[in-house]
Amino acid sequence: MNGALAWLRAQGIAIPEGAQAIETAIIAALIAGALAIGFFAGRWLGPAAEELWKRRLGHHAEALGKRVPSILRHGVAALLIAILQAALDASGLLPPLAAALIGFFLGAATARMTVQVLRGLNLPSWMAWAVALFLFVAIFSHAVGGFATLKGTLDSIGFDVGSKRFSLFWLIVVLVTVVGLFAGIRLANRLVGQSIVSANGLDPTQKLLAQKLAGIAIVIAAFFLGIDLLDIDLTTFAVFSGAFGLAIGFGLQKTIGNLIAGIILLMDRSIKPGDVIVVGDKDVGWVNKIGVRAVSVITRDGKEHLIPNEDLMTKPVENWSYTDRNVRVRIPVTVAYDCDLKLAQELMLRAAAESPRVLDSPRSNVWLTKFGEIGVEHEILVWINDPESGVGNVRSDVLNRLWVLFRDNHITLPYPRRDVRMV
Repeated sequence: MNGALAWLRAQGIAIPEGAQAIETAIIAALIAGALAIGFFAGRWLGPAAEELWKRRLGHHAEALGKRVPSILRHGVAALLIAILQAALDASGLLPPLAAALIGFFLGAATARMTVQVLRGLNLPSWMAWAVALFLFVAIFSHAVGGFATLKGTLDSIGFDVGSKRFSLFWLIVVLVTVVGLFAGIRLANRLVGQSIVSANGLDPTQKLLAQKLAGIAIVIAAFFLGIDLLDIDLTTFAVFSGAFGLAIGFGLQKTIGNLIAGIILLMDRSIKPGDVIVVGDKDVGWVNKIGVRAVSVITRDGKEHLIPNEDLMTKPVENWSYTDRNVRVRIPVTVAYDCDLKLAQELMLRAAAESPRVLDSPRSNVWLTKFGEIGVEHEILVWINDPESGVGNVRSDVLNRLWVLFRDNHITLPYPRRDVRMV
């Protein structure tokens, strides 16, 4: 008989034989109450928590946001049952059957919550359920006092390397730890990334740089946390890690160089998302994304070029929007020698002024560039401030308007002519 019965008998209270069953029934009722509280917490508080989560994470919360009510439901139930278990363990009021009930429902609630969290972070279904199964078995076996036996059985399947034991149990712990850290990295990156995006004191380039540095810091912190959790002594791998690190250094020197180059590009803001640059000899595109290895540049034809960060650091780059987004567009026009030249130039300025993308300031201009073989050659010089929308369509719009104006005002356009004389 447990401590509760002994205490009641010490008070002079007669305890029937079925008291242990009554005590187990009371504990089962408390477990049912914890599950009910978890259910109502998920139902009543879940929608508000989901809305808060989506507002906090923006588009990053799509997968995890809809699972927040279920996570809250199972999480609250698991927390209350764990508190009940801790209180009964401390007071010695836990009959064997009640311990099994608590272990089962605590393990089930924890496993369900784990599945919802891992699936919300877009981890594979088999991985989420494998981790959940391990947690359920570990919690339930610990509650009924069989965890040590289970651990010993799994630990017996393995081999020793020096003072280190590699067993099936160690492998399972490593896999669960790795999955947990991977999920933690994803969650931390989303939280920190959205916090940086929401910061008002940073421009887009600084936000992108802060996100990359924060991501690197999170991965490094997770690595050392995993080393500590798995109790891995790095000194035993000193020689191996040195040789391995040297090989990795030679093999990934370009990758590391591109990573550092990308960070430097963001720090000095010479290339940043949204800039319009010239790709190759003549293709114009805008920077869509600065990644770990390469910069994504989308041209006017919809082609996406991936340019290594290091190339943008070491080679000349034509950036149309580095310090000023205004870009001048040259539009060649040739008119006949016998037309009214002054009127033609006025019509050129009018066509430029009527084009919606052409800026009023700096103002457009018309230059007479050459007395050509077939006519008088001009250049219309116009300014735009949205080069990412293309420059060819600006030329087309101005020339289309100019064609109508020339036709209405009887300005003729020359064309090549050849005289053939027969002798």
